[in-house]
Amino acid sequence: MSNVKVSIIYYSSTGNNYQMAKWAKEAAEELGAEVRLRKVEELAPEAAISKNPLWKKHYDEAKDVPVATSEDLDWADAIIFSTPTRFGNVASQMKQFLDLQGGLWAQGKLVNKVVSAMSSAQNSHGGQEATVLALYKTMCHWGAIIVPPGFTDASVFKAGGNPYGTTVSVDQEGKMVEDVEDAVKHQARRTITVAKWLKQGKEE
Repeated sequence: MSNVKVSIIYYSSTGNNYQMAKWAKEAAEELGAEVRLRKVEELAPEAAISKNPLWKKHYDEAKDVPVATSEDLDWADAIIFSTPTRFGNVASQMKQFLDLQGGLWAQGKLVNKVVSAMSSAQNSHGGQEATVLALYKTMCHWGAIIVPPGFTDASVFKAGGNPYGTTVSVDQEGKMVEDVEDAVKHQARRTITVAKWLKQGKEE
């Protein structure tokens, strides 16, 4: 069976969702998956970014990460999204990327993609769960197969116990409060395993 192809698509202003995406990439590669790590296009003007030292630092750090395109979705068997919450919803940068996929959707090319999502906020009840669920509503319109972590591993409880997708709160210095690395990697492995089962069934 050919390797599972995974696109990990994130938006990050200060770098936490980027770090989560990189952990997911590590786990995917350990399972032998072909992986594309992609950021969605930044919409904020550089003048605004420059006023926030943490945002500017990450903006420069991630300049070499390719920008996500529709082809990255079409190519993938599985897609893992990571986005900060904005008032309990998906960040506008990620939302625009999703809104631009009408062409793929109309062609049926997003049907049966295996998907999962992660999020962050500045406090433990800052809207992370609502953000993951908001993103999953788009996935339902796609006809994608949503793979949440559920309570399937001790790492989920260690990271705060979110069954919808790994989430993290961030302090005023931009650092993660909870230890979520293991939960992110478990979620990535679970997503890829389900994608592998589905792909194997299609190829038989």
